[in-house]
Amino acid sequence: MNELDISTENCIVEQDGHVLIVTLNRPEAKNAFTPAMLLGMYRAWRRLDEDDELYCAILTANGDTFCAGMDLKAGPDGQQASDEFMQVMSEVPNVHWQALLRDNRPCKPILLAVEGYALAGGTEILQGTDIRIAAEDAVFGVTEVARGLYPMGGSTVRLRRQIPYCIAAELLLCGEHMSAQRALECGLINRIVQPGEALTTTLGMARRICQNGPLAVKAVTRSLREHQEDMEESAAMVASDALAGPVFGSADAREGMRAFKEKRPPVFKGE
Repeated sequence: MNELDISTENCIVEQDGHVLIVTLNRPEAKNAFTPAMLLGMYRAWRRLDEDDELYCAILTANGDTFCAGMDLKAGPDGQQASDEFMQVMSEVPNVHWQALLRDNRPCKPILLAVEGYALAGGTEILQGTDIRIAAEDAVFGVTEVARGLYPMGGSTVRLRRQIPYCIAAELLLCGEHMSAQRALECGLINRIVQPGEALTTTLGMARRICQNGPLAVKAVTRSLREHQEDMEESAAMVASDALAGPVFGSADAREGMRAFKEKRPPVFKGE
């Protein structure tokens, strides 16, 4: 595994083959957000989009808490941002929302590996990912209202689209915790594993994705993200066909069909 030069003190960014691994790294403070952490995540998602050798990413964290969201101890103004972060923010005003997968999400899959508590911003960023694996003792919750705050990471919009409305309303309005089992039952996460196994399981799933045609994976991800329930079905089908055309005309598609005929694993090149 190779650490990339876009890492920061609170966000380690590594590459494992075609997989980008983004690790929140502030375990002493329950991985509460800092400007350095946000900068690392922002850089990681932009690298994922731009690097054709990267097919998908994993978001995880060091320590026994995935993420506690905003650092409440730092107060409403948060931690002092570095000159580098302020420079990026002057050029990209929504850099924090891009980091937290609210705005401008990458057009490649992002998998999530959760151990421990994922509260407030920790559950908000979850909603920007595509496949979610959690340890059986993981705990979720959009708890902002309990602190007199509003969940600005997008939960009031996205959560009700990803799980049943009444469950989303309960999470958002009561500000209470949800167990991993309950999260699985309502469809907020994909799978529960033994504590300590979330990243290993997620990495195995990421590698399975990387065996598939990268152009096809990217196009399917875009369709999942862009053609949602609020889009009229016939219009969504037209938009989906526009994504499918280049995939079917690619060298990868020809290689996939040739490999099936020859009974061998395909060798995709993203072309």
